[in-house]
Amino acid sequence: MSDSNTPTARQKTALAPDLRTMPDRAARAWTERMAVRHLGGADYAIDSQSGATYVVDAREGTCTCPDATIRGETCKHQRRVALEITSRRVPPPGKRRADCAACGAETFVPEASRPPALCEACNLDSGDVIRDRETGDRLVVAAVTDRRADEVTIEAADTTVADYPTNEGYPADDLVVEVRYLADAASGHSRTYSFPHSRLQRVDDAALVDA
Repeated sequence: MSDSNTPTARQKTALAPDLRTMPDRAARAWTERMAVRHLGGADYAIDSQSGATYVVDAREGTCTCPDATIRGETCKHQRRVALEITSRRVPPPGKRRADCAACGAETFVPEASRPPALCEACNLDSGDVIRDRETGDRLVVAAVTDRRADEVTIEAADTTVADYPTNEGYPADDLVVEVRYLADAASGHSRTYSFPHSRLQRVDDAALVDA
């Protein structure tokens, strides 16, 4: 049985408090061997040190163990799930684990989200105002695609986004972002342009218009 108390290189470990000052159930949540598995939604399976498996609903604050169902206590399993979520060893309710399609960092995204999966630092939403690193122009995000810059052709130039002259130096496997120029978006023009993701820079006023 795997022990989710052993973090991987990408995981953060919560600092343990002084266990001598903690209630018994809280201390056991820190010290006992338990493997926590996200079942989806707000449900988590806990393989306990005793060999039994229980299910915690993190939203409802329930557990199928006798301590919770019979005694009505906040059991060690509920506490352990909370610790695992806080230390990012398991996804929070409604999220799933994914690698960011832009930078590769491990992140959590909504379970129902469509590709590409993006971390908070790389995420761009439709309507966000961004800046072109090359020209300083303000642009508006129309959509973030799951296609690579070397896979998307700019028909007017008969070349890919990756090989377009002003995109030299940006990764060929960059995600392609469809954008509009801010002036065009404000006037209702719908023409979009394809840019490599890393050429675009987020700005403070990142959601000023509806794309």
